Amino acid sequence: MSDLDRVLVLAGGMSPEHEVSLRSGRRVAEALRGLDLEVQVADADGELLRRLQDDPPQVVFPVLHGSSGEDGAIREILDLTGIPYVGAGPQACRVTFAKPIASGLVADQGVRVPRGVALPKSAFHDLGAPAVLQRVVDQLGLPLFVKPAAGGSAFGATAVGSADALSSALVGCFAYSDTAIIEQRIDGAEVAVAVLDVGDGPVALPPVEIVPDGGVYDYEARYTAGRTEFFSPARLSDPVVAAVQQAAVTAHTALGLRDVSRTDVIVDADGQVWFLEANVAPGMTETSTLPIAVSAAGRDFAEVCRELAHRALLRGSR
Repeated sequence: MSDLDRVLVLAGGMSPEHEVSLRSGRRVAEALRGLDLEVQVADADGELLRRLQDDPPQVVFPVLHGSSGEDGAIREILDLTGIPYVGAGPQACRVTFAKPIASGLVADQGVRVPRGVALPKSAFHDLGAPAVLQRVVDQLGLPLFVKPAAGGSAFGATAVGSADALSSALVGCFAYSDTAIIEQRIDGAEVAVAVLDVGDGPVALPPVEIVPDGGVYDYEARYTAGRTEFFSPARLSDPVVAAVQQAAVTAHTALGLRDVSRTDVIVDADGQVWFLEANVAPGMTETSTLPIAVSAAGRDFAEVCRELAHRALLRGSR
């Protein structure tokens, strides 16, 4: 891989996940520098296009989380520059970032998804919130889970155990998105499955089981060391491990993703796998599940980052 020399890591952004993105970016940059690559770190700001024009890198490695980083916008800009980059293209990002659309596409491939509805804020205003909420509870039952239709890091996401708690959960959700997903809450083991494709097709890494100390995998539990216990490989039977890995590869393929992705699932008490969402720019922090899975697979995180960047370089040369 001697032809790969200069990489620009994009980190930061304007979403609520700004700090997480910076941590991911530093981790990737330090890993690549440890392999004697020249690495710069930049934000997606008003200086980015000038930087790319005046001093173009060979490859851009985006680790921008949340809106603009994962909704396809920055990938559109990178396509306009002609500089190759790690990860999915704009259309796949748009589809994946829109969780109701992504869930529908994955369900079409035979993967289970929780029953739910996606409702804009205007629906509650125009039709009357009490009537809408009562109808949702009547149809979906309890418990429920509320989350923004776009976004990550558990911002605006709330588990709901009673009808009375649903209204306040929606208020919190609408602070991050104009559309809320209300879905059946599936009880079981929460599992993250990373998928890599460095040239031989998408391959799922060992699944990571997530056990937060407070029972809820919220922002603090995700990014505070010691708040969550991770098991990789996950404490699942071999057939269930194979099923969650297959679900992740199916999601990666159905959504048109490339290079790297992460799929979040729940495994219920019967061993059934339920798709929750997919992520086009998985976290790379010290407490993120992708680096944990890489280690569980017996691979070196820095080498994986270099392989992903090299694959983007080859794609650009073609």
